[in-house]
Amino acid sequence: MSQLDALRQFTTVVADTGDFRQIAQYLPQDATTNPSLILKAVQMPEYAPLLKATVVQRRGRPLDEVMDRLLVRFGCEILALVPGRVSTEVDARLSFDTEATVTRAERIIELYQAEGVDISRVLIKIAATWEGIEAARRLEQRGIHTNLTLMFSLCQAVACGQAKVQLVSPFVGRIYDWYKKQAGASWDEAAMAGANDPGVRSVRAIYAHYKRFGIATEVMGASFRNLGQITALAGCDLLTIAPDLLGQLAASEAPLERALAPEAVQALDLPALHYDEAGFRFALNEDAMATEKLAEGIRAFVADTLKLESLMQKAAA
Repeated sequence: MSQLDALRQFTTVVADTGDFRQIAQYLPQDATTNPSLILKAVQMPEYAPLLKATVVQRRGRPLDEVMDRLLVRFGCEILALVPGRVSTEVDARLSFDTEATVTRAERIIELYQAEGVDISRVLIKIAATWEGIEAARRLEQRGIHTNLTLMFSLCQAVACGQAKVQLVSPFVGRIYDWYKKQAGASWDEAAMAGANDPGVRSVRAIYAHYKRFGIATEVMGASFRNLGQITALAGCDLLTIAPDLLGQLAASEAPLERALAPEAVQALDLPALHYDEAGFRFALNEDAMATEKLAEGIRAFVADTLKLESLMQKAAA
C-alpha cells in the first residue's frame, strides 16, 4: 500500500493546485486554489485559452467581476474531477473589509449557482484577519461555508471556532520557513523534523483545541515543504497537498501510522480560550511569526492578483 492510500484511511486528501489536469490521477476528495496557483496555471499553454475565452466573453465588464468569473471557471473544471468541494478565494485586497468580503463572497456563490453548482460544494477562502473572520461568521449564518486561510496562530483558530467557520487552513510550511530563517546557521533540520517541526506543532495545537472542546470546525493542514510534515499530521481532518508531494506519497510504500486522533486529546489539560476583538489583536501582535507571515501572505496574494489582472487586460486587448 502506498503512503497516499494509507493516509486516506484516516485523513481526507485534498489537492492544492490550479492545474486541474493534474488532479484526477491522485483521486483527491476536495481541491483548493488561491490567486498564486491560478496565476501559475493560466501561464501554462493548456490553460491560456481558458483565460482568453473568459476575458473575451466579459469584455467591457469591471475587472473584479471578470476575475471572479475566471476563478469560478477554474472551480467548475475542478469540481468535474473531484467528488467533494473546491475552495475559491476572495480578493486579498479585501482582507480588512468585512462588508466588501461578504459582498464578494456572495457574488462568487451566485456565479457558481448560475453554473448549476450546489453551494455545499464551495468553500469561500478568506484571510484569517479579524475582519475576515467576522465576514466568515456572517456568511456561515447565511449557509455559505468558508475556509479561513493564512492561519499561523492558535488565536486565529480560536476566533474561527467561535465564528463557527467550516474549515481552517493552518500553513505548516510557512511557519517552518519563518523559524528556519530566524535560526539561521543554528537551525538543526533533523532535530526540528516530524513532530518537532514548528509548523506541525502549530497544527497539532489547533487540532487538540478543537477536538478537546468539541469545536466542529475542520482542520486542514496546508503549505507543506516535505513529506515528513505530512506524515507527522496523518489523522488531521484534511490535508491539502501540492501535486509533486502527492506524487511522492503515491510512490512511497514506507509505513505510515496515524499521528493525530480525537480521542488522544480528550485527557489533555488545555485552557478554554475566547477572544474578543481587542484580545485577538493583542494575541496576534504578541506572536511575531504569525503577524509577519499573515501580512506577508496577504501582500503576496495581492501581488499575484495584480499580475493576474494584468494578464487578463492583455488577453482582452
